[in-house]
Amino acid sequence: MPGFELFDNMERDQLRDVMDTGILMRYGFSGLRKGHWKACEMEAALCRVAGVRHALLLSSGTAALTTALAALGVGAGDEVILPPFTFVASFESILATGAVPVMADIDETLCLDPQAVRKAITPRTKVVMPVHMCGAMAQLDELQAVCREHGLLLLEDACQAFGASFHGNMLGSIGNAGCYSFDFNKIVTCGEGGAVVTNDTALYERADRYHDHGHDHRNDDRGAEDHPFAGYNYRISELHAAVGCGQIGKLERFVAIHRQHKQVLKDALENLPGVTFRRLPDPAGDSATFLTFFMPSETAARRTATALKAAGVDGVFHWYDNNWHYIRKWEHLKTRAFAHPLYKPLLDAMPDYANTAFRQSDAIISRTLSIAIKMGWTDDEVRTRAALIRTTVQSSITQ
Repeated sequence: MPGFELFDNMERDQLRDVMDTGILMRYGFSGLRKGHWKACEMEAALCRVAGVRHALLLSSGTAALTTALAALGVGAGDEVILPPFTFVASFESILATGAVPVMADIDETLCLDPQAVRKAITPRTKVVMPVHMCGAMAQLDELQAVCREHGLLLLEDACQAFGASFHGNMLGSIGNAGCYSFDFNKIVTCGEGGAVVTNDTALYERADRYHDHGHDHRNDDRGAEDHPFAGYNYRISELHAAVGCGQIGKLERFVAIHRQHKQVLKDALENLPGVTFRRLPDPAGDSATFLTFFMPSETAARRTATALKAAGVDGVFHWYDNNWHYIRKWEHLKTRAFAHPLYKPLLDAMPDYANTAFRQSDAIISRTLSIAIKMGWTDDEVRTRAALIRTTVQSSITQ
């Protein structure tokens, strides 16, 4: 899955450009840059790839989510609906703005169930934040309809789904704003990095200012720039952006490799009794970074995950037992273990997640297994792996 599997001279040449100038910061020092503005170059490439008017690079996907929420005007007293199957950064970013994370069940897309979203809406709801988990899409048509009906904003957390699309539109480009992660394990990596994309110019300008201490970026003299409101430091460096410039041009190739490898593994599991696959609202838009399937029961899923790992299959995830991606193991959220005190009205408004049941999500995630797809496999390695996976899964089913 990770883009670092296929590093080559494209990334090295981009990095060399930056090191030849010695200018590692994305802003200022125009006279010393020799024309190299790597963050700007990657943002322009993002606009082309995602089909959006504006893209803003940031230091991480978490920074992107926090910045997008702030730019959308989310803050104290607001509620943001998200799924309980995501990376912890999703709820962390909501808390960072002083808003309340409200979780709603997933369905067999592994993303937000639109009907569960409807039930979670209150007068304080401001944003619906679907998380396109494991490289594929939520039910965006239905979620957009819910948002229109209730006057809500749609923020796509596409941090795990860069390169995936829905009916020909890249995930992240469909809502009011979208966010990507380019960390070291993503299909396209900057090493560390993220982005906000949007077609809303005013929203982009707010995000641009917020991520850099409120700078309005009106000229090349940072000391002379105005600061219309306060912000934080979520800037990306030129070194990280340079790596991304080398990677983003390979995206189409990366997705094609993933889809080819995933299809071989999926074919190996077709027609096995008791095995079904994740529902994709638009199969043609899958980035194919994971093969995700359902076992008949939690016991069978746990037994199969153990057997696959014992057989030497790496990159196997039984998400129900995962510390970072499902609410079942988020003890720090349930016990409200924060490094600093949160504002009491925020704590009072937060759901009691220690005693909140997500029965529909549990019933799905407890049976879910995912296998990460790697680009570096040879054709022989893919076929050998597929045969091993089929044999192991089949044996687990019959136990």
